[in-house]
Amino acid sequence: MTGAAPRMGVGNTGGAGALGAVLARPRLWATALRQAVRLAAPGWWHRPPFVPRPERRYLAFRVETHSGDGTRPFAPADLVTYLEWCRAEDRRVRTARRRRRR
Repeated sequence: MTGAAPRMGVGNTGGAGALGAVLARPRLWATALRQAVRLAAPGWWHRPPFVPRPERRYLAFRVETHSGDGTRPFAPADLVTYLEWCRAEDRRVRTARRRRRR
């Protein structure tokens, strides 16, 4: 991982483009909220800005693994793809748990 701070922006549209991409897909709203809670840094409410977001080191890791060198910011479509994957995995895990209980 490089020592430079990760590019937190999402393409050229910033967070607004990512938010718009998620808002346009109601089936992903619950998944987006669930992931925000899962990835929020511990004690996020104690530090400004008082927003539940992942730790910088985790984001730096994700940006680097996304582009290979950390230079390409996420596009709104990348967020949608990630949330669709999370939704499918949550569904797969729930189904497997139900089968084990039988």
